[in-house]
Amino acid sequence: MTVDRKALLTAEQVRLACRAGVLREQTSGLAAGFAQANLVILPRDLADDFLLFCQRNPKPCPLLDVTAPGSWVPPIAAPTGDLRTDVPRYRVWRDGQLAEERDNICELWRDDFVGFVIGCSFTFEAALSRANVPVRHIEQGVNVPMYRTNIPCRPAGVFHGPLVVSMRPLKPADAIRAVQITSRYPAVHGAPVHLGLPEQLGIKDISRPDFGDAVSVASDELPVFWACGVTPQAVAMAARPPLMITHSPGCMFLTDLRDEELAVG
Repeated sequence: MTVDRKALLTAEQVRLACRAGVLREQTSGLAAGFAQANLVILPRDLADDFLLFCQRNPKPCPLLDVTAPGSWVPPIAAPTGDLRTDVPRYRVWRDGQLAEERDNICELWRDDFVGFVIGCSFTFEAALSRANVPVRHIEQGVNVPMYRTNIPCRPAGVFHGPLVVSMRPLKPADAIRAVQITSRYPAVHGAPVHLGLPEQLGIKDISRPDFGDAVSVASDELPVFWACGVTPQAVAMAARPPLMITHSPGCMFLTDLRDEELAVG
């Protein structure tokens, strides 16, 4: 069985497809109108530091919900959701190393785990499409390209590391329109952090992303960069917490929050 990517799915249907083992792919373009989210799960003794890290770095880590210790249900983002099963693929980080990827984390779940549901730029892609602003990775059927940068996040407790950005190539007029549109969505990374000149971000080769897939960039297009919720995974590599669980890049948690609920202005 596979998920029909052209079907008008709800967020709950996508979560149930993950829970049933049907969906194991990236989620860009699925359940249009529903907010997608990054996921970080940490033991309770590290949760306060990470909460402060998110507060100090709201562009890459805009919080949508935080669970009570031991609870796998995000009460605001998805009251019927299950953070143990409702992501297509999970990553398990141990001492800063990617130890394994899993389809679910039921066997790993602990009573002291705290889940952080963090806004994702996939959310505003529906708004870009409605405005006829092209989204290249959706057009090409691949994951969005993501890059580590030379911009350090503001540290908090044990957590520190570089900003990660996602990239969408756009013609200059479309880039201006994209800034206008995404500025309305601060809860899912908001406006771009950089346009053009990837070398200023420390990106040496735009064709070789650190996460996700490469996409074509035409000669008349600018690479446009948004802060990315994969930043905590780069932070895990830098700060080396004993244990952190995240989504696999591009494999997001679908929330019941509507895109327009998160829009401002």
